[in-house]
Amino acid sequence: MPVTMKDIARELGVSIVTVSKVLRNHEDIGDETRKRVLDLVKELKYTPNLAARGLVTGRTYLVGLVVPDLLHPFFAQIAKSLSGALLKKGYCLTISTSEDDPDLEERELERLLGRRLDALVIASSCTNPAAFEDILKQGPPFVLIDRHFVSLDSNYVGIDDEAVGVLATSHLIDVGCKRIAHLRGPENSPGQGRLKGYLDTLSKRRMSASPQYISSPRRVDVQSRESGADLMRQLLKLDPPPDGVFCYNDPMAIGAIHAIHEAGLRVPEDVAVIGSGNLHYDSELRVPLSSIDQQTELIGERAARLTLSLLESKVRPRSKTIILQPELVVRASTERGPQTK
Repeated sequence: MPVTMKDIARELGVSIVTVSKVLRNHEDIGDETRKRVLDLVKELKYTPNLAARGLVTGRTYLVGLVVPDLLHPFFAQIAKSLSGALLKKGYCLTISTSEDDPDLEERELERLLGRRLDALVIASSCTNPAAFEDILKQGPPFVLIDRHFVSLDSNYVGIDDEAVGVLATSHLIDVGCKRIAHLRGPENSPGQGRLKGYLDTLSKRRMSASPQYISSPRRVDVQSRESGADLMRQLLKLDPPPDGVFCYNDPMAIGAIHAIHEAGLRVPEDVAVIGSGNLHYDSELRVPLSSIDQQTELIGERAARLTLSLLESKVRPRSKTIILQPELVVRASTERGPQTK
């Protein structure tokens, strides 16, 4: 017969509630008792029966995560951080990808809602918040990450995207770039915010923002490297071509660097390149990439903390927005002196 919490409680002479609190990492259990319970759990190879617990509590102890692409390291790192924080409180993460397709995202959300998950964390590919308005009315609590909707009063954790654009563009100007291009993102809050930061910085520094230097792929979070390379090839055909490029994300920047080298040019001497995400590709890159750190792990941790607070609240609290500040990380792809022409 499988070992139960009742067996563990009887063996240790404690209550079932105490065992349950230890397994849920509850804070009001003493260290000695916690150790005794965990040692016996390990010895007896006890596995919680989540289905049975769900019947008692009315919960599934599952949180759903929907992202555009799990192959993108940015979302993979968020998933890892989010999962680790939720596991400490006894919740498991189930993950779906939308392939950057709003229709597929809607179907995945319906599937997850049908499983009666306790909460959702979503990096949406949609530009219309209608589906989320319905979830707000009758669905489980949810937290948007990375991208949000201005018209939707929802919980959100993300980076200051205008500041991302300002930091990246200012850095390229500071190292001597005169013709700065932007491989922009989609028509969502990060794409629009980073574009605004780019344009505002050029304006404040009395530099022109030529429309021909702003390129946008049809899809960004899927096949980002290929998109970055294709767009960079087009920019290099301009007369004059850009001498600096700010890319919406790191994979696009890697693709751009590939296209620059393919054309027989040097990075950063001929074209300086900066990305966004700081996703640690150094070991595989010929030229280590300068980037804007988006606090990826912290986004996952804060999203988990906010999700847990929603689950622990007896009434639905007011929506909360958490905006993290980005940081500039300089590497070889932009390391050149201001005198470079």
